[in-house]
Amino acid sequence: MIALSLAEIAEVVGGQTHDIPDPSVQVTGPVVRDSREVEPGSLFVAFVGEHVDGHDFADAVVEAGAVALLASRPVGVPAIVVDDVQSALGALARHVVRRLGATLVALTGSAGKTSTKDLIAQVLARKAPTVFTPGSFNNEIGLPLTALSATDETKFLVLEMGARGIGHIRYLTDLTPPQIGLVLNVGTAHIGEFGGREQIAQAKGELVEALPENGTAILNADDPLVRAMASRTKAKVILFGESGEADVRAENVRLTDSGQPAFSLHTPSGCSEVTMRLYGEHHVSNALAAAAVAHELGMSADEIATALSEAGSLSRWRMEVTERPDGVTIVNDAYNANPESMRAALRALAAMGKGRRTWAVLGKMAELGDEALAEHDAVGRLAVRLNVGKLVAVGGREASWLQLGAYNEGSWGEESVHVSDAQAAVDLLRSELRTGDVVLVKASRSVGLESVAQALIETGAEGEVAAR
Repeated sequence: MIALSLAEIAEVVGGQTHDIPDPSVQVTGPVVRDSREVEPGSLFVAFVGEHVDGHDFADAVVEAGAVALLASRPVGVPAIVVDDVQSALGALARHVVRRLGATLVALTGSAGKTSTKDLIAQVLARKAPTVFTPGSFNNEIGLPLTALSATDETKFLVLEMGARGIGHIRYLTDLTPPQIGLVLNVGTAHIGEFGGREQIAQAKGELVEALPENGTAILNADDPLVRAMASRTKAKVILFGESGEADVRAENVRLTDSGQPAFSLHTPSGCSEVTMRLYGEHHVSNALAAAAVAHELGMSADEIATALSEAGSLSRWRMEVTERPDGVTIVNDAYNANPESMRAALRALAAMGKGRRTWAVLGKMAELGDEALAEHDAVGRLAVRLNVGKLVAVGGREASWLQLGAYNEGSWGEESVHVSDAQAAVDLLRSELRTGDVVLVKASRSVGLESVAQALIETGAEGEVAAR
């Protein structure tokens, strides 16, 4: 964070100082909510959670170097006490962002936010110092913490914005007003909470409504609900996609033999070839979104293409590919799942597995409401159409719908199997995997299928599965 004294912070957040001998002492380290992340000069934000109360760590964080806590009650060590810690954190972020000289880029969408944010960050970092959201730290707590990690040297601040209802993105944009706003897509993630895609579009479009007149809205030309958001902003609009009307577009899209996308990148400033290190054709749209941001910020087509071709995955469990010594490939995409990302992952598996036996280890997609049965059934059917070798559906009711969809799609569906839990999936795969197999693992975060991927990776490292 930019250096601020405890007295300044107290004034910004409307708090009272307690047990602070010298209010002129500055916070020079990071603002954190996890006691394990405290460094000398830190400000520790004490949240009261369902199971853990941050105030209980007061002595420990000060001993570790925190200069004070942002707290809701006095704790016997230096603290700035406020009525609402979350609101105070947001106020501090708003104050710091307005003092920065950085260009703020915000993005949202139903799928691909984190992968796209990681691409944008890696591309822009070639131009100037860039701070960006770690992982999916995209809510009313994670976003201000990310913003507060910027310093005077930061030139680009890239913030992922999530939403679970109308007004959520409006709140986040008030904390961190963007200059560039990017909307990727409107899908069915969290449709059970929103009530429909139109409501999701209403919520996502709050990002472009927040842009200033001299700002830029970057919209997906291939998604009608996103493209229609052009009417909701007074900012300049740039379109990206495979549509011929897109300002930044891809042509000659193809997949390499290993399932990595390649395409010709076209921007208003020129054209260049891209071959990505990431897996799956869905990353083409993500890359175009990143390219549109970079173009708007003055990078050439060649610079953008080089950066996209060299960019990797910065966030765990998102199409994370591990090649085992015995020739088995594990694709860990278990961080989260919705119908759009599930379809994309299955298509990537099919591309990667040409000439090899493929396995789709899939679990529940959460928060689909009344659409849950139909969407799980459709994913099971798609696995059959893509000729995935075997579907392993893991879990309860939703997994049974996956398996039933595969079975009803055709005779191949008899190759699908429904197992009760992650350990059962591991046991099955350990007994049946053979050299050359490709295994995709994917479900919503709550299912915890990353444990399956990790167990299979460790099995390969231990050499327990022999070539068959």
